[in-house]
Amino acid sequence: MNPATPFSPALLPHLAGFAHIAHHRSFTRAAEELGISRPALSQNLKTLERQLGVRLLHRTTREMSLTEEGQRLFDALRPSLGTIEAAVHNLRASHDVPSGLLRINTARLTAKTLIEPYLPEFFARYPELRIELVMDDGLSSIIADGCDAGIRLGERLAEGMIAVPVTPMLEMVVVASPAYLAQHGTPTTPAELAAHECLGYRQTGSGGVYAWEFSTPGQPGHDFEVEPRGRYVTNDDEGMIRAALQGLGVMQHIDLSLQPMLADGRLVRLMPEWSAPFPGFYLYVPSREQMPPRVRALMEFLIEKREGVAKALGRAVQAPATRR
Repeated sequence: MNPATPFSPALLPHLAGFAHIAHHRSFTRAAEELGISRPALSQNLKTLERQLGVRLLHRTTREMSLTEEGQRLFDALRPSLGTIEAAVHNLRASHDVPSGLLRINTARLTAKTLIEPYLPEFFARYPELRIELVMDDGLSSIIADGCDAGIRLGERLAEGMIAVPVTPMLEMVVVASPAYLAQHGTPTTPAELAAHECLGYRQTGSGGVYAWEFSTPGQPGHDFEVEPRGRYVTNDDEGMIRAALQGLGVMQHIDLSLQPMLADGRLVRLMPEWSAPFPGFYLYVPSREQMPPRVRALMEFLIEKREGVAKALGRAVQAPATRR
């Protein structure tokens, strides 16, 4: 081989074959280990010698030894092949034990309610795992962002994703603080919201202000929207919740995020009969095939925790089936 000739990756199998021959000092044993015939291995060696332009072995009918060039090549290949063997071994071992970095794309409030409370238990169960949360309130691609998985509402999943529910059915609830209601009165229907300060949420992706969703009591499927009107709009979920707690207005949000505040009375739920359950949050991945153990561990863990989430909401654990 001319020194200026670029290295061809096609030689890699032949180099591996030569290394096995040199290690065993036997064509027969090397061929058995590689799972090929002895004549095929011999032909591969001849091809390698021809491509390199050097003789690598001294061969007779009874003996075989390395030439000086063959010994130099074998000495150079041995550590590299050992590194490759160790990498393959570690990869196979990691397929059985969840390990490595797990990157999860999710909205901030989803992380706060579905991931962060369980991190101590998750890390104790899987000590070889690391987690990086990629906070994103928009609709970015987990593939483009290099994430292993994402958590989104079922209605916001991208096409072609494998998704499993990690919460029960949820509801959009209208709430306000006791102080606000004491000062401004309690609206009992969506129409009465026109006379109240309604806190607005500007969506990160579309840029539009989220329209409040309602379902007419006693008329399944008769859903409608109300545009919130008020003096305060934000694109931060937590900022909007803080505003409601401060008595700045009425707010609509997912009940999962508000459950602690509803339970301790800091917020009061309004007009519950105008809400209807909808599919909740899903953990989604690009493919179920050859799913890394770290992703499967997260999926099984969140499914396990789904019952506790349902109990806290006073709701049945049943959720929609896996989506594709």
